[in-house]
Amino acid sequence: MNDCLICDRIKMIKDNTNPNFVAELETGYVVIGDHQFFRGYTLFLCKEHSTELHFLEKDFKEKFLYEMSIVGEAVYNAFTPQKLNYELLGNGDAHLHWHIFPRRKDEENVRGPVWWTDKNKMYSEKTKPSMEELNRLKEQLYNELKKLIKL
Repeated sequence: MNDCLICDRIKMIKDNTNPNFVAELETGYVVIGDHQFFRGYTLFLCKEHSTELHFLEKDFKEKFLYEMSIVGEAVYNAFTPQKLNYELLGNGDAHLHWHIFPRRKDEENVRGPVWWTDKNKMYSEKTKPSMEELNRLKEQLYNELKKLIKL
């Protein structure tokens, strides 16, 4: 697809150049978010370029939703939040992709949605993990995924 950030990220996974890639599932790709203001922030990118869940074929859609729940469970087990926020928005990048945010009680905006967080804080350079931290996050998540499904 032209001008699709998610398709570009998937191409990087296929080219083995996406440093945030964690695992390939049947319907999508698991990646650690570029910014880690919410430690453990993970995305699940749909393998099909579709903009709405109801556009997916029924069996694929059901598997995609099931796998998203498995990714969420792995995120929960790997990063031990008090709560997870799941979001499938698409206003910015229409290609189906889930945002899975671990939430903790010590956050400044604990009662509000993730998107109420100051963007300058959420996307600051300080929230980008070092390569060492990124590898640690990926390993934690991958190990939890392996406990839940066959990889």
